[in-house]
Amino acid sequence: MTQSPEKHPLDELATLNATPNATIKARHIAAALEAFSSEPSAAADEKTSATEKISAHRQGFLQRLRLTRESTQHGNDTMKNSTHNPHPFWKRPALLSGIAASSIAVIAGLGLMQHYQPGYLATPPMEAHLADTHSDIEEIVVTGMRAELSQAEERQHKAKAIADRQRRMAEAQMAAKPMAAAPTAAVHADAYAPADILQATTREYRDRFNQVDDNPVIATRDNPFSTFSIDVDTAAYSFTRRLLNQGQLPPKDAVRIEEMVNYFDYSYPLPSSAQTPFTTNITVLDSPWKPGNKLLHIGIQGYQLPAGHIPQSNLVFLLDVSGSMDEPSKLPLVKQSMELLLSTLKPEDTVAIVVYAGAAGTVLEPTKVREKSKILAALHNLQAGGSTAGGEGLALAYQLAEANFNPKGVNRIILATDGDFNVGQTGDEPLQDFVERKRAKGIYLSVLGFGQGNYQDALMQTLAQNGNGTAAYIDTLSEAQKVLVNEATSTLFPIARDVKIQVEFNPATVAEYRLLGYETRALKREDFANDKVDAGDVGSGQRVTAIYEITPVGTDSGLLEAGRYQTPTTAANSSGNEYGLVRLRYKLPTNDKSQLLEQPVLKNNKATPELQQEARFATAVAGFAQLLKGGKYTGDFTYDQVIELAQANKGNDEYGYRTEFVQLVRKAKIAREL
Repeated sequence: MTQSPEKHPLDELATLNATPNATIKARHIAAALEAFSSEPSAAADEKTSATEKISAHRQGFLQRLRLTRESTQHGNDTMKNSTHNPHPFWKRPALLSGIAASSIAVIAGLGLMQHYQPGYLATPPMEAHLADTHSDIEEIVVTGMRAELSQAEERQHKAKAIADRQRRMAEAQMAAKPMAAAPTAAVHADAYAPADILQATTREYRDRFNQVDDNPVIATRDNPFSTFSIDVDTAAYSFTRRLLNQGQLPPKDAVRIEEMVNYFDYSYPLPSSAQTPFTTNITVLDSPWKPGNKLLHIGIQGYQLPAGHIPQSNLVFLLDVSGSMDEPSKLPLVKQSMELLLSTLKPEDTVAIVVYAGAAGTVLEPTKVREKSKILAALHNLQAGGSTAGGEGLALAYQLAEANFNPKGVNRIILATDGDFNVGQTGDEPLQDFVERKRAKGIYLSVLGFGQGNYQDALMQTLAQNGNGTAAYIDTLSEAQKVLVNEATSTLFPIARDVKIQVEFNPATVAEYRLLGYETRALKREDFANDKVDAGDVGSGQRVTAIYEITPVGTDSGLLEAGRYQTPTTAANSSGNEYGLVRLRYKLPTNDKSQLLEQPVLKNNKATPELQQEARFATAVAGFAQLLKGGKYTGDFTYDQVIELAQANKGNDEYGYRTEFVQLVRKAKIAREL
């Protein structure tokens, strides 16, 4: 047998019989007409006054709005003296009566809106309902006169009304129970306003990150070669910082270990020549999270171009002004960031501005930086709105860069966006192919990410990696200062192209190894010597850090068990005093043939105290990143140990970034998951 669905309390209102009792209606009309047409007697006045005093006490704050005998008398006077009234219009009784009646109507309407929103049932506090049941029930008619019911009728009327109210309360509470379990934001029982109900909707976040598995532990005997492209991006760190400052842990895929580590400056020795633009600095330390294991720390320092050797710049600012950028942390911050970058350029450099929303357009043709006021005026006039035709914007930006191409200078597009391309060419692969073709013509692309909730990190990484540029995330004006002013030469001016690292581990001394990070930069062994395979670029003065965790032969700290049919290498039969060999391959900016640098990793590595300090701080950052990603390989390592390690090795913290890092670790201890 089919069970009939439970009725909603509001459905009952539709079935109520609204037809008034004919006898009571007639009696009320007669009483009203009699009061309107005759002067009230002194006795009637006294009786009505007493009734009104009781009524006013019961009505509470509404006593000033209730139509009383005075209001009725004003109505009588107005009808009898319609031809002359000595009072000003704002003091006339008719106006006062109208205001009182309008006020009652407004209050009644608001009450209905609060308690009977479509699709929403607000359940007031139980105590308020119980208090109301003890108050008397009154009926107000349009004349302001109370119906003269007999005492028996009034008692019966009150009892019925109270019973009906209690029944509706119970039904309303039962109907509200399943709604409380719905997956929507909670609304407090005393929040009845329609605006509050609308704000209770949970905001949808569409931040997108590539899902990448952590690098595995590899047996040296099976594969002694590890090859990857360098990465100087820092977006993961600043995005993680933003979330932690909001009390939230970042998504695991948003944390890229190499970008967390490479966010910081390290004091590596500088190279002395642009022809050999790198120094390779190697430090071997004990692992703080795996007793018996070692950490192989590789620090690469790039050559710093002298101020007189910095080439001219041909830049195109490609700015996203779509509707998704209409937030304080997006387009307004973009404008401020571009203004900071302008302050670092030379007067003869050129800047063009292309914007895109539903379509793309040129806001500023290539203009010399000496006309700074013209460039700033174009920036300040930008407004956000519309969809996101990012592909069309890219095409127009490259067109302007090609038209103003400087063969002796740097030709670069600076894309500032939240990464949301939703009109025209939007797929990652077509955009990647397009950027790669333009890269071959000498026009590079760097990407600056802004905002949260619609941040498309995956697309931005694809564009930057294939455009021979960097990807940074700007969450504050201070970060814009760091990326576009303090590190401007690193961001804009490359000293080497297609930089690759390959480490060959010695099976006689290393049983296992694991690269921390660089999952998206992995290369095949044969790609290392193939100059046709693209890799990352390094800018003026940039540094790159990579960390391996290794298990020396003869220790029991490894994760891979020996095979049944393999002869394990032991400390007794191991040979050599090297853990491995580090190779670095790169191309100078004007050459297409790569050059090679090599340096062995000695077992008795004796790094300077300064390098050891820098390596330990980088280890603290790498440990923190691993914990944020779940700590698959970090054992019992904790946030407190990260703090202790970082505090002891902060070194020279000129801009306070390392101190800020320690504070972020503390925030991670109490942050909640998204």
